[in-house]
Amino acid sequence: MTSSSTTIASGGTVSQSLLDTMNGASSSSGSSSTSSTGNATTDLQNTFLQLLVTQLKNQDPTNPMDSSQMTSQLAQINTVTGISQLNTSLTSLASQLAAGQNAQTSLLIGQNVLVPGNTATVSSGSSSGFGFTLSQAVTDLKVTIKDSSGNVVNSVDLGAQAAGTVPVGWTPTDASGNTLPDGTYTISAQGTTSAGTSATGITTLTGQQVVSVVQQSSGKQGLLLRNGTTVDSTSVAAIL
Repeated sequence: MTSSSTTIASGGTVSQSLLDTMNGASSSSGSSSTSSTGNATTDLQNTFLQLLVTQLKNQDPTNPMDSSQMTSQLAQINTVTGISQLNTSLTSLASQLAAGQNAQTSLLIGQNVLVPGNTATVSSGSSSGFGFTLSQAVTDLKVTIKDSSGNVVNSVDLGAQAAGTVPVGWTPTDASGNTLPDGTYTISAQGTTSAGTSATGITTLTGQQVVSVVQQSSGKQGLLLRNGTTVDSTSVAAIL
């Protein structure tokens, strides 16, 4: 159909854009993709009202549209309008939550946190410590600390521990009580359950200082740590 309007048998005229809407066509895909949510909702309401008025004008006098049909159509447009307004509200809420999360995450800068990892860094005779996440309670938790060459320099018996995150404040010394040299040490742990079996589901955590908050390529917030690695902000198990 190439004419700008079409005449209905009873004498009414329907615009081409109205017919396009009825047939599911789009007269201007480029402009519709860039229009705002408010304009789109208004256009939808206006189009619906035009369709409804045209339908009422051109209905069969011997078989007019009953009130239930009109009520159903009004309910449909109200539903669409409500969904559009809900989407706008949710978008605004998401933006506010993101801004709040950014502010809260920035408070971690300069703090020591526990994140997944199996190392402990010693600098100037001190360490940020380490920790573990236990999926089940243990009657005994033994920690083994090795240097970069794989030699065991110390072991720590933490005794019974409940399930959850277990932070460990570590003074970096060897088995004889001597201060360990600066460097990176590997941490591992073995747990014993109340049944006397080896515990499973032990995750090691490394203590690191947060240097800055960054935006990752995935769009998620990341924490740049002192050791140069970046982790998701959601991976923080504890703040020391």
